[in-house]
Amino acid sequence: MENLLATPTRSRPMKKECLSDASFFSYACSVFRHLINNTMIRGYLQCRSPLHAVSCYLTMVQNGVAVNHYTFPPLIKACIALLSSSSSNVVGRLVHGHVVDTARVLFDKTANKDVVLGTAMVEGSGKMGNVESARQVFEKMPEKRCLVECCDGSIFSALVDMYSKCGCVESALSVFESNVDKDAGTWNAMISGVVLNGDAGKSLELFHQMDASGTKPNETMFVAVLTACTHAKMVQQGLWLFEEMRGTYGVAPRMEHYACVINLLSRAGMVEEAEKFMEEKMGGLAAGDANVWGALLNACRIHKNIRVGNRQWKKLVDMGVTDCGTHVLTHNINREAGLDAEANKVRSRMKKKPGCSIIEVDNEVEEFLADDHSHSQAQEMCKMLNSILKMGTLERF
Repeated sequence: MENLLATPTRSRPMKKECLSDASFFSYACSVFRHLINNTMIRGYLQCRSPLHAVSCYLTMVQNGVAVNHYTFPPLIKACIALLSSSSSNVVGRLVHGHVVDTARVLFDKTANKDVVLGTAMVEGSGKMGNVESARQVFEKMPEKRCLVECCDGSIFSALVDMYSKCGCVESALSVFESNVDKDAGTWNAMISGVVLNGDAGKSLELFHQMDASGTKPNETMFVAVLTACTHAKMVQQGLWLFEEMRGTYGVAPRMEHYACVINLLSRAGMVEEAEKFMEEKMGGLAAGDANVWGALLNACRIHKNIRVGNRQWKKLVDMGVTDCGTHVLTHNINREAGLDAEANKVRSRMKKKPGCSIIEVDNEVEEFLADDHSHSQAQEMCKMLNSILKMGTLERF
């Protein structure tokens, strides 16, 4: 259909034929509406705007435009992309669940279920911990062997990730071993899975197997094995891996890797060593972020190292850092040590941003700050709010 409309030469006869008889007009409208909306959904997906793709579908439903089998495949991919890219602080787990449920409904309605759709649905269900839904999707695939043997290994990674997050490590390992052509993504899913389930030894064993197979580890994989060393308090192994990452594998450390090592040393009670690592390897406190500062300050609180804690906090203050979390940790370090004067000094520097709410009314965005009555209609809004509260109070009686 799209090829027919690609050029005026092709589309003009079709338009003329559709409009020559009134009986064809409604059918023509239906065809063009399907074409435009389906094309828009695919376009948004290709432009990495999955939220707009879903919004376009909702507009179709609201306007009474019936969907067809061309609508569902890109829409399912948009739903899963929305699940993958959305921050939990913005969308929330409940919305994530709704997105996966919506994708499942669309998947069930899709006549032509291919490997790409099956992989996306298994991955989405796995991220929500819904093993049964993932199994049902797998069973509905017409060519299961094709799904299992897809060359890019994405289905293996999705299944391994799903089983691991549900605590089914043996099932994850079984799927992992059945893949004869393991890529970096599959190795990473399995290593991260055993780390998630607290088996540091197995994660390192898998890492060495991967190295022997010739697969080059990436940044994400090193985060996983360093995290495993942290939980198992394998300090020397973790430090060795960090040096190997840079020297042998040529992977440049990112902030996540520095945070892992600082957390590794801190959990082992090596607070002074963590501070030294930060200064010598990371380039000082200024090169870090809230995760790094928080890891070190929290270690100072747990191991009651007041000297390092206050020294790092003063550096942060000199840098102009206003992160509330670092101030709270430093306050607790001094308070728990009985140093009330120092704790109060830290507390006096805390500056919390006032909470705000944003609402759109008649295509205009209004922002309200806590204890702010500067809005031109503040009095009217307060009266309305009080009336609503009174109505709620009366309904309880």
